[in-house]
Amino acid sequence: MTVNQTLKDVTARITERSRATREAYLERIGEAASRKPVRTMLGCANLAHGFAACNAPDKASLAGDEQLNIGIITAYNDMLSAHQPFETFPQLIKQAAREAGGVAQVAGGVPAMCDGVTQGFAGMELSLFSRDVIAMATAVGLSHDMFDAAVYLGVCDKIVPGLVIGALTFGHLPAIFIPAGPMTSGLPNDEKARIRQLYAEGKVSRAQLLESESRSYHGPGTCTFYGTANSNQMLMEIMGLHIPGSSFINPNTPLRDAMTREATKRALQITACGNAYTPVGAMLDERSFVNAIVGLNATGGSTNHTIHLIAMAAAAGIKLTWHDIAEISAIVPLLARVYPNGLADVNHFHAAGGMGYLIRELLTAGLLHENVRTVWGEGLHDYAIEPYLGENGTVIRKPAPQVSGDPKILAAAEAPFQADGGIKLLTGNIGKAIIKISAVKPERHIIEAPAKIFHDQAELQDAFKAGLLEGDFIAVVRYQGPKANGMPELHKLMTVLGILQDRGQKVALVTDGRLSGASGKVPSAIHVTPEALDHGIIAKIQEGDLIRLDATKGILHLLVSDEELQNRIVPMPDLSRNHYGTGRELFSAFRQIAGHADQGASVF
Repeated sequence: MTVNQTLKDVTARITERSRATREAYLERIGEAASRKPVRTMLGCANLAHGFAACNAPDKASLAGDEQLNIGIITAYNDMLSAHQPFETFPQLIKQAAREAGGVAQVAGGVPAMCDGVTQGFAGMELSLFSRDVIAMATAVGLSHDMFDAAVYLGVCDKIVPGLVIGALTFGHLPAIFIPAGPMTSGLPNDEKARIRQLYAEGKVSRAQLLESESRSYHGPGTCTFYGTANSNQMLMEIMGLHIPGSSFINPNTPLRDAMTREATKRALQITACGNAYTPVGAMLDERSFVNAIVGLNATGGSTNHTIHLIAMAAAAGIKLTWHDIAEISAIVPLLARVYPNGLADVNHFHAAGGMGYLIRELLTAGLLHENVRTVWGEGLHDYAIEPYLGENGTVIRKPAPQVSGDPKILAAAEAPFQADGGIKLLTGNIGKAIIKISAVKPERHIIEAPAKIFHDQAELQDAFKAGLLEGDFIAVVRYQGPKANGMPELHKLMTVLGILQDRGQKVALVTDGRLSGASGKVPSAIHVTPEALDHGIIAKIQEGDLIRLDATKGILHLLVSDEELQNRIVPMPDLSRNHYGTGRELFSAFRQIAGHADQGASVF
């Protein structure tokens, strides 16, 4: 198999750009790895504290130098459907570890918030920053230096990126991510979207809307649409952090439990005390992150990962850019149609061949680096499989199917849904932005229209209800960046803009906020940087200014002269209401030091 030349070139460029920081990182984790098993370096009192609450057999094991100890970092809570299944995982992991001659301890918990609950409300302004809190909480859990490997229990939007950043901070330890899986299919996503639109138009009641939503989100597991949570699972598998085939197995099934036991035993096999040592910081190299970008584009994944992947890579000393992501997107065909990029959900995707089929197609097309290290061994070919439950309760794997189980959901590489992944970099005098066009009709890829200015999504909704959104326009929703208010997702804009677009108006969105993958059919320039509060030109746009958004040529331009822009002084709105309540006052330091979106919007 020959790797695509553009993929080689981008990888080489990332490697060269990252050389100094990557070498320094590898040196640090190499030094940390030289102490093994690390708990033998602890004093007797320190060690006694570390196993005081264990049962007698585990205590005896940890008192010696031979038995291996797994640290469990868990995002369990029982409000989030995606994380509720993790309630039973620690006991399952501990038992599997004992069967393999090791020990497992819950090293710590990390917060896990749900963007679906906070969407459109003040809590969403904590969402992006929760990623970095999770990374820090992971470090606190592992700081006791009691562990030879770690397993990570997390699924949703900011949780997995935060866990990866934390894991890479302890990059000398092997790391395996253990998912909980998606909930079973409920109300079809297109029907859910239809009811939402009818409610926005006042044609159905709140009770009818709530019934529709409850039929969509109805049980344990991740939401079944292809947003950031399920994009996370795809990334963990294609980067080799999952054991093969584990991303989309439903919770509370024998196969799910078998995979959790298998992942635990594999974690014990890849410690520094064995012959297959796989420290996560060395395992995840530039090729691993390029593979992640390929997977993101091939599946039409969440645009949140244009921020998260950069932050995750930085934790390993690797410097990614939006240009890298866009250049890879241009050569990677779209092979999956999963809502909001299609009608299917992730259960249908898995049934059609899922990750195994996808990885096999991409490998065959030369669009992945095959010769990468994974938690399973050497080479990504191990992931081109379908998992099944064996008669004895173990996992068996068969080669991925040669033909898609449903060509409307999963396409072959030689006959893709579209020739590229749809994530593009926009540049111009407004700054840099990301746009995802995989669900936007070609005739809407270019729009030149006057600006309508809003300082939050509620203002736009109010204007819609008042009948003020007439004609063609580009909605500029600003002061939504990380420094202004934590960069919330702005999903409530999409229903309104979608309605107007369906009425025949040409509309688009320009914002320094986020949208996940939910922009759908509306052309949306998101993550605009510099943001409004950071002296970005987006702050100088006035009502009625013409803006040109051209997704074909990658242009985002304010059609106002440079001289006029230099002389413009636009008063800043009062943002104090975004700084207090629902815990936002505790994050003032984060807002002050947050980096640009194109640098991962990180506080580190």
